[in-house]
Amino acid sequence: MSRSGINGNFIDKTFSIVANILLRIIPTTSGEKEAFTYYRDGMSAQSEGNYAEALQNYYEAMRLEIDPYDRSYILYNIGLIHTRNGEHTKALEYYFRALERNPFLPQAFNNMAVICHYRGEQAIRQGDSEIAEAWFDQAAEYWKQAIALTPGNYIEAQNWLKITRRFE
Repeated sequence: MSRSGINGNFIDKTFSIVANILLRIIPTTSGEKEAFTYYRDGMSAQSEGNYAEALQNYYEAMRLEIDPYDRSYILYNIGLIHTRNGEHTKALEYYFRALERNPFLPQAFNNMAVICHYRGEQAIRQGDSEIAEAWFDQAAEYWKQAIALTPGNYIEAQNWLKITRRFE
């Protein structure tokens, strides 16, 4: 039984029902259907905090999925798990890979900015202001890209950019 059949979350169940209906009526190959099933099961496991299981499902979805746009979301979700696990270098790698396939993912730019900002704060705590500024400058660049894609979002980032005079 697929994971979606055992999930007790109402929203997840509703999503699964709608997704199953769409998979039946939209012409897709069996490989695309299977890739989507793994992706859906990965999202379900991820929402429950079962990150190892989610990663297994996402990796299997990546093996089957051929559409670059769909692959970008799988890669983005893998990046989220690595971010959650504190594996920031791996997370950045997956966000970059997602953006290579879909440069219109403001959430990936935002998450990359958050990681860079965090590393800047770490450098300050370690007494290295030069390295901190480099990280903050990189965070600013990523936030600018996220904001350019979705101008009404990321208000806190916009405020930080203004306060630190990094907003053009």
